[in-house]
Amino acid sequence: MTLPIEAEQQATEKGPRRQKVRKNRKGRAVLIAVATMVLVAAVVAGGYIVNLAHSFDSKSEKIQSAFPDESTRPRKMEVKSGPPAKNILLIGSDSRGQNVVDAERGTSSDQRSDVMMLVHIPAGRKNIYTISLMRDLWVTIPGHGEAKLNAALALGGVPLVVQTVELIFNQRIDHVATINFDGFKGLTEALGGVPVTSSIAFSTGSYSYAAGPNMLSGADALAFVRERYAFADGDYQRVRNQQAFIRGVIAKTINAETLSNPITINNLVNVFSPFVAVDKTLDAAALGSLAVELQAIRPQDMAMFTLPTRGTGTSADGQSIVLTDPDAIQKISSALAEDKLGAYIAANNFLDGN
Repeated sequence: MTLPIEAEQQATEKGPRRQKVRKNRKGRAVLIAVATMVLVAAVVAGGYIVNLAHSFDSKSEKIQSAFPDESTRPRKMEVKSGPPAKNILLIGSDSRGQNVVDAERGTSSDQRSDVMMLVHIPAGRKNIYTISLMRDLWVTIPGHGEAKLNAALALGGVPLVVQTVELIFNQRIDHVATINFDGFKGLTEALGGVPVTSSIAFSTGSYSYAAGPNMLSGADALAFVRERYAFADGDYQRVRNQQAFIRGVIAKTINAETLSNPITINNLVNVFSPFVAVDKTLDAAALGSLAVELQAIRPQDMAMFTLPTRGTGTSADGQSIVLTDPDAIQKISSALAEDKLGAYIAANNFLDGN
């Protein structure tokens, strides 16, 4: 029996149509499955981020009064649009049994800041610049006259350190973070070791470091950043070593292996947080927001240098000190005020330090 032409066409078209329906349904099923996996991943990631934020906020110390009286401070920078440039003061303290409460209250203590760095993040968020300040720099400490810069922490805690650095550059500090020296050891261990490049070979105690690449594993990281007596130029080389350590941490932290490993990141936050004290506005939310703004930053976008000085000298009371270079300070102050520190660094060939 021969089918009519229309019936024959319907019969022949029914098969392909059914196949198309099945394909469409299968395609929708795949899309739903993918969407579900993305949703689950987002929920898990969101919970993971919330957990990290909770760990940082709960385990790190908060300095409730990190800044001096507002009447003594430089004015905030005004911007028409976008995020403003930020200045963050990093302080590495030997602590010597003192806790952050002593530093916060501004009371006298035996703490000394052996590491001090001013981190400048330009408004464009395309670079990060770090200025190391020599611990023996002879400066004016408000209310105490002339003294070594690292004495400010002992004389008046974190607020006096901030006030002193703001006085040096006439620039406002937006955030403060202090780290106990045990934190250097903990950070190194959490990262599974930190690669550093030493410009010279040296030994301190039971630790030895080669000229060139070294892998720091824990306690030797603390020795590396603290040693100064093994060097002919003393604290100058120690500052270079501290910068080398920071570079190593940055290189290890932002590489794909670390960023893609939630266990490493979780360990990093959990281990490092207890050794850190930050001003009360520098919480996990603020750090997360800043991290998003700086997500395109790579090691080559960062520059570290030491505040130029006029060498060493002796104070009136016989202390060995580092002499300030007023001209260099003025130029850096102007560069910070105009958010042109990158131009100053390039003009003075400080891209790879000094």
